[in-house]
Amino acid sequence: MSHSAAATPSIPQPIDIPVAGMTCASCVRRVEKAIAAVPGVVHAAVNLAAERAHVQLDRGGRLPDVVDAIRKAGYDPGTHTVDLAIQGMTCAGCVARVEKVVRAAPGVVEAAVNLATERASLTLVDGADLDAVIAAVAKAGYDARPIGANDGAGQTDRERAARAAEISALRGAAAVAAAATLPLFAVEMARHAVPGFHHWLAATVGEQPWRWVSLVLAAFVLAVPGGRFFAKGVPNLLRGTPDMNSLVVLGAGAAFLYSAVATVAPLVAPGLLPAGTDNVYFEAASVIVTLILVGRLFEARAKGRTSEAIKHLLTLQAKTARVERRGQVVELPIAEVVVGDIILVRPGERVPVDGAVLDGSSYVDESMITGEPLPVEKGPGAAVVGGTVNKAGAFRFRAEKVGAATLLSQIVRMVETAQGAKLPIQAMVDRVTAWFVPAVMVAALLTFAAWYFFGPAPALSYALVNAVAVLIIACPCAMGLATPTSIMVGTGKAAELGILFRQGDALQGLRDVTTVAFDKTGTLTLGRPTLTDLAVVDGFEDGEVLRLVAAVEGRSEHPIAQAIVAGAQARGLTPPVAEGFQAVPGFGAQARVDGRVVAVGADRYMARLGIGVAPVAETAARLGGEGKSPLYVAIDGHLAAILAVADPVKPEAAEVVRALHAAGLKVIMVTGDNRRTAEAVARTLGIDDVAAEVLPEGKVAAVKDLQRRHGRVAFAGDGVNDAPALATADVGLAMGAGTDIAIEAADVVLVRGDLRGVATAIALSRAVLGNIRQNLAWAFGYNVVLIPVAAGALYPLWGLLLSPMVAAGAMALSSVSVLTNALRLRRFRPL
Repeated sequence: MSHSAAATPSIPQPIDIPVAGMTCASCVRRVEKAIAAVPGVVHAAVNLAAERAHVQLDRGGRLPDVVDAIRKAGYDPGTHTVDLAIQGMTCAGCVARVEKVVRAAPGVVEAAVNLATERASLTLVDGADLDAVIAAVAKAGYDARPIGANDGAGQTDRERAARAAEISALRGAAAVAAAATLPLFAVEMARHAVPGFHHWLAATVGEQPWRWVSLVLAAFVLAVPGGRFFAKGVPNLLRGTPDMNSLVVLGAGAAFLYSAVATVAPLVAPGLLPAGTDNVYFEAASVIVTLILVGRLFEARAKGRTSEAIKHLLTLQAKTARVERRGQVVELPIAEVVVGDIILVRPGERVPVDGAVLDGSSYVDESMITGEPLPVEKGPGAAVVGGTVNKAGAFRFRAEKVGAATLLSQIVRMVETAQGAKLPIQAMVDRVTAWFVPAVMVAALLTFAAWYFFGPAPALSYALVNAVAVLIIACPCAMGLATPTSIMVGTGKAAELGILFRQGDALQGLRDVTTVAFDKTGTLTLGRPTLTDLAVVDGFEDGEVLRLVAAVEGRSEHPIAQAIVAGAQARGLTPPVAEGFQAVPGFGAQARVDGRVVAVGADRYMARLGIGVAPVAETAARLGGEGKSPLYVAIDGHLAAILAVADPVKPEAAEVVRALHAAGLKVIMVTGDNRRTAEAVARTLGIDDVAAEVLPEGKVAAVKDLQRRHGRVAFAGDGVNDAPALATADVGLAMGAGTDIAIEAADVVLVRGDLRGVATAIALSRAVLGNIRQNLAWAFGYNVVLIPVAAGALYPLWGLLLSPMVAAGAMALSSVSVLTNALRLRRFRPL
């Protein structure tokens, strides 16, 4: 293979990597030592003042390893991500080629190219030359253009327009090719199917004149509508990096050239071809190009349907906003709205950006976020979200999040990121497709040689036809589309259901989990606890104890504390001012109220304070058995009362647990509540096991213990208090809080906060991976079975050969079949 743009440079260029977090000379030595330990590093020099590492790699050195070494040493290598729109890719070979040239460019840490989305996601070191990357892609024969973070609807509009133009061009090319091919195909079929037609053609038109007509028609088909294949395929052949287009060029070109020689040879060089081998295959060359164009047309249409989720999300975005500027109301493009702008929303209009209502009132349809069909009442102080629809009233609000910071933009970005992700299963596909096209060319050469030297007469004709069939039947397109199309459709469907995959590989990770662990408060329960019981010890009075406890809990923001305060207020009590408030996370709190020391907390808090709880043990057992959380009150070092708070279980919780059990999963509850309360809730819901009385920092250890005992664990929590556990689990599912979806610790965000989303996400993950397996089985199976058939494997047994025309039709059908199968995921039904 000749040296090409796709080849890695023989001597990698030195690279400067920004390094943040260094404070002294010892930091410099630590970073230099970490970099120098990376295999392939020739030289490393770190500059503290410039905060940069100058690194020279040899041929085997890898920039990702250097960046990872800096990070593991405790410092932050400056990197950023960039998305490129890539035009001109047609098959898995193109993907592998683009990834290779991009990864070889200076400053590129990682690159992932997606055929279905026609995008490349790059991680670059800060300061890397993006233009050099784009130039490398261009040199490899593809067009690349950066996609800005705020391109939003404009970028998608351009992509939609480009897709429409591509479909229009393919439709025109296929129609022209079909019109020119039809006479060739009809005559050839009539020769075989209509008795006497062959003699009639020879007598009226003449065999040689018809060959000249066929040559002209076939040349037109290959040069005009088929010119796109030659424009891409020939340069890639010359670079030594053949692709799908190259196979078409070789197959159709070989059939045409052989036929042209057979047409011209009798006139200029009689006897050039052996007797009986001067057959022509003009119709085969033309039909090949026509069928592949038709297949590309269907493929382009199907690709457009796979990205409908993004299109739908972007239709929710308002184009303009009515903004107060200099005392006047002006209508501005959405891109010109800034934080702090006062925006007016009339009935029936979409809310343009996220913000808070200043005045006015209305009902807003927030079904895009919550999934609830009933509009939500909005008044002063209420939060509104861009993309939601105002119903009856009018209001003014202050813009708080604009552009890429809005909820809708975050959702779109998450979906795009997930759709562009590469699952671990794709690594196997990439390894195969890297050598697939060259392997097909070798197979075609071996086929030609076998038929030419060992085949029946006319050997040259048989050799040509079967070699062409091998070149045409091979379909790297189907292999390249098998995984990304399923991911695109699956993650798009997930977005419709309020499930956002922040990490694309969470799709595969969810499929493999064996255990689902739930946080209790706010996840299995509504997260709005209420005060249900209060029992005082002899010598204390109900109202006074509750008044003092409410004073202490009024200083806390914990939901249980707020429930106690609300319970006191509901009884008409006014809590006094608490002084010297002290909270002990996971235990309780205490403060001085009216000169008395009041402590409130769990039994372990009383034990820490040396206060016995035996007098209320029977009551505590009863409350715990009822699924309530008992809390103890001590006043001036003496046990004063026991009270209970209950957090109602979500209505759908039991249904979700049953669905997970039906899917063969173990369900665990992890909570800080006392064991009796937790076990009571678990019994109610049918949960398998409980990890109770777990402190916030202990949830990580609890998840690790579950992983050790049960294998891969998914953890579902509220995304804030449970962030460490979400990050530790194999897959973290964060229950969204409506507008707060930017939860960095989670792999999956359930925007609507509906517990059914957990079971739905797992079911969808299994459906997507199952769909990918089907696609790969079809794509690989198709090639494994039909390439030998095209080579003539059935001829010795049954005398069957595969016509190049049939091969072209089958190849076109292969890609369309994969896309059609992926589109079935749009019919997925949630729990």
